[in-house]
Amino acid sequence: MGDSSKQEVILISDFSKKNDDEREPPQVKILCFDLTYYNQTTQFLLCCAGVFVLYLIYGYLQELIFTLDGFKPYGWFLTLIQFAYYIVFSVVERRIENKNQPRRIPLRTYGLLAFLTLGTMGLSNSSLGYLNYPTQVIFKCCKLVPVLIGSILIQKKRHGPLDFLAAIAMCIGLALFTLADSQVSPNFNTVGVAMISSALLCDAAIGNVQERAMRENKAPNNEVVLYSYGIGFVYLLVIMIATGNLFSGLEFCLKHPVETYGYAFLFSLSGYLGIQFVLTLVRTCGAPLAATVTTARKAVTIAISFVFFTKPFTIQYVWSGLIVVLGIYLNVYSKKHKNLTFADIFNRIKRLLGSRSTDRQYLLDV
Repeated sequence: MGDSSKQEVILISDFSKKNDDEREPPQVKILCFDLTYYNQTTQFLLCCAGVFVLYLIYGYLQELIFTLDGFKPYGWFLTLIQFAYYIVFSVVERRIENKNQPRRIPLRTYGLLAFLTLGTMGLSNSSLGYLNYPTQVIFKCCKLVPVLIGSILIQKKRHGPLDFLAAIAMCIGLALFTLADSQVSPNFNTVGVAMISSALLCDAAIGNVQERAMRENKAPNNEVVLYSYGIGFVYLLVIMIATGNLFSGLEFCLKHPVETYGYAFLFSLSGYLGIQFVLTLVRTCGAPLAATVTTARKAVTIAISFVFFTKPFTIQYVWSGLIVVLGIYLNVYSKKHKNLTFADIFNRIKRLLGSRSTDRQYLLDV
C-alpha cells in the first residue's frame, strides 16, 4: 500500500472518529448518577421528580423544625448547622469527582458572596419564627422583583415590558397575600416581613454577583458552594460567639438532638441535592422550563403546608396567590418573546378586543 493510500485511510478513520465524537451527547450527570444516555423526556421527568421530592422534603422539614417548642429564637443557629452540612457535602462531592482544582474566583468576591449567602439563608430561616410558612414561600416566589432591579444596577441589563408587568403583578399579589395573612394569622409579625424582604434583597444581589463571577472565571458549582458557605460559616460563627447565641443554641439543641441536628441533616441534604437537580434541569431544558417546574413545586409546598400543619385559611390566599402565579407566567413568557415591546402588547390587546367586538356584533345580527 502506497503512502497516499495510507494517508487516505488515516484521514477516513479520523473523520469517522470526529463524527462519532460529534454524535456523542453532552454529559448529563447528577453527582454519581449518569443520565447522559437517557432520552430528553426521561431526563426531564427524572429532574422534575428530584426537584419535587427533595424540595417538598426540604420545606416540610424546615417548617417541622420550627414547630419544636422553644426553637423559634434559634433560626440563626439552624443556619450555622446548615452551612456546616453544606461544606461537608461539597467537600465529599469534590473528592468523589476527583476535582481538586485550584480556586478560580478571587477570595474578595467569595467574601461578598458569603455575606450575601448568610443574609439570604439566615434571614429566611429566622423569618419563620415570625411568619407562616406559606407567606414566606409567597415572598420567595416574588424574587423576580429584586432580581430585576439588581440585574439593572449590577449587570446593566435591559429588560422587556413583560418583565416589568410580571414584577407589578407579583407586587400586587404579594401585598394582598401579606394583608390577608396579617388579618387571619396569629403568627404574623412585621419583623418577619422585614427579615424575608431583606433576605430577598440579598438573594437578588447574590444571583447577579454569582452569575458574573462564574461567567468571568468559569468556576464549577461545587467550588462556589464550598467557598461561599465556608466563609459564611466563619462569619456567622464569629458573630454568634460575640453575641453569646452560639452556646445557648448548642445547649438547646443538645436537649433535642433528633429534632434539631437530625432533622437539620435531612433538611440540608435535601436542599443540597435539590440544587443539583435544578441546575441539571436548567442545563438540559432551559431556564424558563426550570422556573415553571420550581414554581409548581412551591405551589404544592404551600398546599402541603396547609394540610400537615394547622393554620388559619382565607380565600384571599387563593386569589392573591394566583396573581403571583400570573406574574411568574409573564416572566417565563417574556423569556420566549424577548423582543416584545409595549406597542406590540397594545396591538395584540386591540386585536383581541376587536375580534371580541366583531363576534358580539355578529351575535346581535343573528
